[in-house]
Amino acid sequence: MLASLVGVFFTIKFLSDWTKKNIRYLLAFASGVFTIVSYNLVNEALELGTNTFFVWMAIICGFLIFLIVERFYPDIHCHHDNQKCLSKNLNGGAKKILIGDAFHNIGDGVLLAPIFVANIKLGLMVAFGILIHEIVQEISEFFVLKNAGYSTKKALTLNFLTSSTILIGAIGGFYLSSLKYLIGPFVGFTAGVFIYILLADLVPKSIRHSRQEKKYFNYIVWTIFGIFLILSVNFLVGN
Repeated sequence: MLASLVGVFFTIKFLSDWTKKNIRYLLAFASGVFTIVSYNLVNEALELGTNTFFVWMAIICGFLIFLIVERFYPDIHCHHDNQKCLSKNLNGGAKKILIGDAFHNIGDGVLLAPIFVANIKLGLMVAFGILIHEIVQEISEFFVLKNAGYSTKKALTLNFLTSSTILIGAIGGFYLSSLKYLIGPFVGFTAGVFIYILLADLVPKSIRHSRQEKKYFNYIVWTIFGIFLILSVNFLVGN
């Protein structure tokens, strides 16, 4: 929910300029974070699951369901460099983005709660990964709303309200996690979603941007930084 207020950066000129120049590097950083978090999620799911086959099926289902959702509803992720998406929203489609994001945040809440029940340390790591991805997403949505004619105050308010739907998902996910036999598959499903975001969104975009800008080293450094940071957090927190 706090990530939805990132648009405040654009009310301060030097922060706005810095963010616009470096948002693409944040994708590479998120790639590193998601790589380690996805690996940890798979391991945790296999440890919690009583049936390895069902856990792997949950991982595959998480990947495929998110793939299908994005194919049928591509506007659920509208990035600031996606001119096709931005142009559609100039013609009154901004509300569609907000509705899609509200449902997306409910899904985040449903996925997060069982992971915290299973393992608080892993829950914090997953929450951090989602936070990084949400920052990029919320910056993009702020651009969409501003381009659609919304004032800064209204854009921030609407982003915050739609992000608050994560609480609905978290409450639902918490009650679902009371069914202990579902925790393993739930964690596996989340792993599948993270792997999809990593392979279909973060990595391809980072590679494309690095090729366009010819700054391969910068993107590699940011990816390694993401990996190193999440490994450091994992080490410091311990079991």
